[in-house]
Amino acid sequence: MPELTSENIWVAVGFGGQALFGARFLIQWIATERRRQSVVPTAFWYLSLGGGLVLLSYALRIGDPVFITGQSFGVLVYTRNLWFVHRQEAAGAD
Repeated sequence: MPELTSENIWVAVGFGGQALFGARFLIQWIATERRRQSVVPTAFWYLSLGGGLVLLSYALRIGDPVFITGQSFGVLVYTRNLWFVHRQEAAGAD
């Protein structure tokens, strides 16, 4: 059994973030197949945001400026898309 170290924990965090981030494609694929047209479900954006935040924390931990920049920009885009989704839902509820 591998030794439990801070570095091993952070590697597990990185893999967890990547799993969240990758799951969004599975969700999008399933939704598209069910409707027989390209769709981006709200869960896609939540998984993107969750995975992006976890990966950003990992990138900050390892200090990779390229990874930090990419994930920071992505988190902004995912947040903005969720804002639009919820704004549209609120407008439809009126």
